[in-house]
Amino acid sequence: MPVVGADLSKRLVPEELWKVAAPLLPSFAARPQGGGAAPCDERAVFTAVGYALTSGCAWRHLPPTFGTSLATTAHRRFTVWTGTRRSASCPLRAQLFRREQERQR
Repeated sequence: MPVVGADLSKRLVPEELWKVAAPLLPSFAARPQGGGAAPCDERAVFTAVGYALTSGCAWRHLPPTFGTSLATTAHRRFTVWTGTRRSASCPLRAQLFRREQERQR
């Protein structure tokens, strides 16, 4: 089964949102010790996160079109992006908010 089709990704994450969010997301380099899954499409991961957050869907219940491994990756990346591994703050949300405020000025 294909993982997040381009149509679904563009419908759930419009180009305008992706242009704002993409530069704010940290890059994930290959692990020096090797192993792990193949690199994921960042937009697909962002789409899966957005779907889970807006629908209230549990991570493990993401629709099959997102792919099983992508659901795990989406949750892991969400915890990194929001800083929940180290604090209750949400640096990505704060950066998006600041960018939106600057854009409105």
